[in-house]
Amino acid sequence: MLCQEEKVKLRLILGLALIWAPAPAASAQCLLCAPDATGGAATARKAETPLRIDVETRLDMGRIAVGAMGGEVEIDPASGARRLRGDVIDLGGFALTGTVTVRGEPGAEVRVTLPASVDLESGHGRTARVTALVTDLSAAPRLGLDGRLVFRFGGRLQIAGLDDGDYRGRIPVTVEYQ
Repeated sequence: MLCQEEKVKLRLILGLALIWAPAPAASAQCLLCAPDATGGAATARKAETPLRIDVETRLDMGRIAVGAMGGEVEIDPASGARRLRGDVIDLGGFALTGTVTVRGEPGAEVRVTLPASVDLESGHGRTARVTALVTDLSAAPRLGLDGRLVFRFGGRLQIAGLDDGDYRGRIPVTVEYQ
């Protein structure tokens, strides 16, 4: 099983952008990714061909302004469409789905897990929440014959009224052999 925490930076200065960037190579693995003590075929497979995660494209919500009532921005992973709801005004910028490449044993079935939500915090103690993190993966994703699997992800950013500033958080992306 491989777990990589992705850094998230949220900038709300006259607008808002959500950026997903890969953690530095020296980043520690999350506690949920401890080696499986039960052994078995999955453990043997991991030893032969370890899984590797690379974030190819960062999730970017674009730039927005938020009014007193607050609102949300959603990026659909399949279409890349950005939807604004509530008291939110589009200030432009590119909205992009995140793209991840997983490498490992050719043809192997894998499980990809993202958290249900992540709280982002500003230096001033304010928070914004990213929810509904979803991928465009099928129900039983497999690595291709070349040992690669590429998927896209999106989510929904919820913003309280008149919040601005820099927001940061960590989003764990976990991939394991089935």
